Amino acid sequence: MLAIQWLNNARDIMTKIENSQIDNIKQAATLMADSIEKGKWVHTFGCGHATLPIEEMYPRIGGFVGFHPMIELPLTFFTNIVGQMGVDQFIFLERVEGYGREIMKGYNFDKEDTVWLFSHTGVNAVNIDIALTSRELGMKVVVFGSAREAEGKTTKHSCGKTLFELADVIVDTCAPAEDATVPLKDHVDKIGPVSTMAFVTTVWMTVTTVAEILADRGVKLFIHPSHNVKGDSTSRQRLADALGEYKQRIANV
Repeated sequence: MLAIQWLNNARDIMTKIENSQIDNIKQAATLMADSIEKGKWVHTFGCGHATLPIEEMYPRIGGFVGFHPMIELPLTFFTNIVGQMGVDQFIFLERVEGYGREIMKGYNFDKEDTVWLFSHTGVNAVNIDIALTSRELGMKVVVFGSAREAEGKTTKHSCGKTLFELADVIVDTCAPAEDATVPLKDHVDKIGPVSTMAFVTTVWMTVTTVAEILADRGVKLFIHPSHNVKGDSTSRQRLADALGEYKQRIANV
């Protein structure tokens, strides 16, 4: 049954992450905790399906203030498949050098912020623009993606580097280069990709580590609560407090 084959593939990826990436996750989480403790931001960015871990992270139940999603709508898959803002335009745009620098102009940054980038391959120009600009502004750059599988790939940016070569910390998602993992009878292409699952796995391993570091330092976290738990009469206020903290921090971004 192909469902079980995909599930086994996903489990294998999660095991590889556990066995090889814990130290890297701790390094990334420490940079992020340092920024959040100082009242600064962890800015998150990705393209296409690599926006999914960003949306999973914040805002949502169990997430907390400190992560700032930078999602550029034409670079997501939450658009039309054909026609206006379709897949062809997305594929073109993510390879356009200079677009990422224009995106960065829309925000204010502090050198004590951290930038957290998601890219399966690490070769497309927009992400590399974001990383280059971030480094120029003095921010630390954390990159999550299939780093080992990207070794030897040719960058699509004139700087000559892949995204992974511009990172201060890399967390390898351990997903295979082709992403899809399940062969299908009478078809050339496989089905059942695993990179998004790997992204989300490493996201929550990292975010929970950030929370642990901050709690150990005595820092109060503004966590988004579940507001549908029977008998919890204070969840609405806790949510209001979290949103209030976010509004106060975001005023300078």
